Amino acid sequence: MKKDSKNEPLVIDSAANYEAFEYFELFWSSVECGVSVIDAETREIIDINQIAAEMFGAEREEIIGHRCHKFLCPSNEHECPIMDHDQTIDRSERKLVRVDGTTIPIIKSVKKYLLNGRAILMESFVDISSLKEAEEKLRALEIAERANSAKTDYLSNMSHEMRTPMNAIIGMTAIGKTADDTERKDYALKKIEDASTHLLGIINDVLDMAKIEAGKFELSLEEFSFEKMLQRVVSVVSFRVDEKKQDFTLFIDKNIPPVLIGDDQRLAQIITNLLSNAIKFTPNEGVVRLDARLLDKEGDDCTILIEVTDSGIGVSSIQQERIFHSYQQAEKDTTRKYGGTGLGLSISKNIVEMMGGAIWVESELGKGATFAFSVPMKIGDSKKLEDMARAVNWKDIRILAVDDDTGISGYIKNFVEGYGAICDTAVCGRDALNLVRHNPPYDIFFIDLKLSDTDGFDLTRQLKAEKTERVKKVVIMLSSIDWQDIEERAKEVGVDSFLPKPLFPSVIEEIVNGFLGVVQQHIDETVEIIEDDFKGKHILLAEDIEINREIVLSLLESTSVEIDCALDGLEAVRMFKEAPGKYDMILMDIQMPYMNGFEATREIRMMDNAKAKEIPIFAMTADVFKEDVDRCMIAGMNGHIGKPVIMEELLDILRRYL
Repeated sequence: MKKDSKNEPLVIDSAANYEAFEYFELFWSSVECGVSVIDAETREIIDINQIAAEMFGAEREEIIGHRCHKFLCPSNEHECPIMDHDQTIDRSERKLVRVDGTTIPIIKSVKKYLLNGRAILMESFVDISSLKEAEEKLRALEIAERANSAKTDYLSNMSHEMRTPMNAIIGMTAIGKTADDTERKDYALKKIEDASTHLLGIINDVLDMAKIEAGKFELSLEEFSFEKMLQRVVSVVSFRVDEKKQDFTLFIDKNIPPVLIGDDQRLAQIITNLLSNAIKFTPNEGVVRLDARLLDKEGDDCTILIEVTDSGIGVSSIQQERIFHSYQQAEKDTTRKYGGTGLGLSISKNIVEMMGGAIWVESELGKGATFAFSVPMKIGDSKKLEDMARAVNWKDIRILAVDDDTGISGYIKNFVEGYGAICDTAVCGRDALNLVRHNPPYDIFFIDLKLSDTDGFDLTRQLKAEKTERVKKVVIMLSSIDWQDIEERAKEVGVDSFLPKPLFPSVIEEIVNGFLGVVQQHIDETVEIIEDDFKGKHILLAEDIEINREIVLSLLESTSVEIDCALDGLEAVRMFKEAPGKYDMILMDIQMPYMNGFEATREIRMMDNAKAKEIPIFAMTADVFKEDVDRCMIAGMNGHIGKPVIMEELLDILRRYL
């Protein structure tokens, strides 16, 4: 065979090859895959069969003469190097680029031949589009099966999680009813309260996940105090830390802006979830640490890093891949042993990503874990907090921090020296006394209750006995133990005040200022003596369920407020219409027979009297999604109270409106 011109196919160059050529033509036209002949040196396509032309989407004449790399994805000039005779050069999965620009997946195989001294490449390729489609369908089925299996496991686990607190509620109710002494009844009521709180947390997780999956989860951006948000979180988890006698420490970067703009409730929800997991999966007397750091700050923007580290059971690399997925936990044994819904981390991940951040875990099985997330935040107006520590010249203050945990003493030192104070640290009583005897007098001592060579009581007694130039030595005791348990003995030895662990910067700041003669208080923490006495005020309660009416009446009994009850929206409208001047507020359920709360509110607002337009109407309902709250406001209500009713939230509304 020979090539007469650039774009012509191979032709017979001798009669001896005629029979071979007939076999080749028969193969060429009948083979069920695309075949092309390529010049090994120039990579130009010499000829192709009809199937190849159809795969390329063009006539043979349009393809012949082009370089083969034009039709492969990715293209590489040197992907078919010259190799020895009859050696396979390439067999791989590629994408073939059609003339119209579309691609199809192929399996390509190339072999090199010598023909009359000329090197050619024989390339064959098979369209595997249908195979790929089948693989995708199979993969989708496998994913769906895994998802269904996960949801089945989740529902089974959820049933267990809900029935466990319900069992406690029902069981402790029975015990409380039959108990003869008050102490036994109080014990049962406390267990009922704990189980109810746990059950409410499970329900909230389920509702949050439902909102996330429905695309109805939204953030509420407001100014908030970052430190106060952390204080609320710590107060929620501290009782569990005390139960397990764990060492819980806290570090807050002093460079974090005091006021930020964001959804502090959702931020607190994430941190609470991470801390709760750390406490749950860390054994008694283990270590849990919360770190908050400033990663970046530019103009009015900053990035905050939160890390929760524990000495617990850890998370394997395989488990790390699934724990942030919906309805997933590390493994079934973990679920059975420690409980949980498998939703917390998934919800946290969704919230973090909605905030524009990222969440991750670093861990080895059996070696504890660090769960961390970073979120961008806007910086709020901190002028209201900047007057703290202004009235004291901190440069004249000498402080000694004594704690065998150098992290805590270093934390105090780092904070107070930021204001210009002088702070020394000691890890034991012996070192502390040595510093007192060889250094200028100290004004304030921060002393941990438990030290390696003594305790805080004995060290306080010795420090108070030391003769120094200072008339008064202020001793502040640090401990995670409840102050009431040690108060009497602490006062006997001369302890002046007490700081619970973990330590917060503002608390350290206020106690230093206070003992140096300056009364300091956050602008928004002004103490106001409030007596919840609403005698002479009248509320109309619209609620169709008897036990819900009984709960509200019982909760507000001590406030002396008078309450009339309507059993549905229609009756509420009638009662208000008959005596509009009688009522100072309306608490309105939403889902009621005959007329729901939205309709009743609109009917009242449309009445032709001034009181109907101005009377405060608050929804009191178990419908707590954002769209439910929005519907309440659209209907003409002043606000929304979610069920179960939180007493303090209800009282706060009554104080503001009554």
